[in-house]
Amino acid sequence: MNKKTLLFGIVAVSLLVWLSFSYSVETPVEPIEHMEADFEFVSNPEKVVSEYEAGSDMQKRLDAAIKKNPEWARLVRNKKMAVGLVDLSDENIAKYAYVNGQHMMYAASLPKIAVLLAAADAIDCGEMQFKGEVKKDMQLMIAKSNNAATTRMIDRLGFKKIKSVLTSAENKFYDYAKGGGLWVGKRYAAAGKRMPDPMKGLSHAATVEQVCRFYHRLYNDDLVSERGSEIMKSCLVDPQLHHKFVNSLDKIAPNAKVYRKSGTWRNYHADSALVVGEGDRKYILVALIEGNNGSQICKDLVYTAEKVLGLGKVKVAYP
Repeated sequence: MNKKTLLFGIVAVSLLVWLSFSYSVETPVEPIEHMEADFEFVSNPEKVVSEYEAGSDMQKRLDAAIKKNPEWARLVRNKKMAVGLVDLSDENIAKYAYVNGQHMMYAASLPKIAVLLAAADAIDCGEMQFKGEVKKDMQLMIAKSNNAATTRMIDRLGFKKIKSVLTSAENKFYDYAKGGGLWVGKRYAAAGKRMPDPMKGLSHAATVEQVCRFYHRLYNDDLVSERGSEIMKSCLVDPQLHHKFVNSLDKIAPNAKVYRKSGTWRNYHADSALVVGEGDRKYILVALIEGNNGSQICKDLVYTAEKVLGLGKVKVAYP
C-alpha cells in the first residue's frame, strides 16, 4: 500500500467517524420565543372576572415540556404548532401559558365556534330563534362537526354578520393588532364564494390566544349575554367525537364536563376544550398543529397540560 492510498484511507475513516458522532449528538433546542401576551378579560357588571397573570412558573413548565419533546420543539420553532393553556383553578385569577399564542393558522372545523357565537348573538338580538331547525343545526355543527349543518347556519347568518360579531369592539376575536384570530370566510362546502381573512388569506383560521379568550368568557357567562353563553354551552358540552383531546380526557377525567370543538383537514389538526372537573381540574387547552402526527400530539398534550397544572396522581418536576 503506497503512502497516498494510506493517507486517503485515514482521511475517509476520520470523516466517517466525525459524521457518525455529529448525527448521534442531539441538536440543541433553541429557546422558545414569546410575543407579549395580551389576554383581555371583559368585565361583567354582575360578577368579578379574574385578572390576568402571565410569565408565571406555569409558563416555564410548559416551555420545558415542549422543549423536552424534539418533535414538538421543531414544530414550534417552525411555527407549525401553537398551544394555549389557561388555569382556572383559582377563582380570583386565571393563569395563561402559551407558545405561538398570536400566530394565526388554518384551523379546519375549530372556527365553527365563530359561527356558533354569531348565531347566539343573532338569537339574543331576536334575529332568529333557538328552536326547530336552527337549534338542531347548531347542535350538529358543534357536537358532530357536521359540515352541511354549518353551511346552513352560515347561509342563515351571512358572512357580514359573522365578521361584525368577530371584529366588534366588545369581542375583538379577530384583531389586526393581535395577529388576527378567529375567522370564517367560506362555507363548509365545495360551492360558494370565498372571503379569506385580510392578513393571511385563510378561509377558516384561529390563534390559540383568541380561542382561549373565547372559552374564558364562556366560562364566565360573558359571551353575548348570560343566556347566549348558556346556549353556546349547551351545544359545546358532551362532544360526540371522542378523539384527540377527548380521547385522553375520557381516560383521565371521565366525569368532567368538557366543552369542546376540534377540527381536522389533511395534516392540519386543531382542538380546543374547556374542562370543568372536580377539585382543581378547571382549565382551557387549545392546540393548532400542522403535521402528520397532529392527532396523537393532541392526545399527548392533554397529559402534558395536566402535568404542567400539577393534576393527577403523578406530579412531574420540570427544570
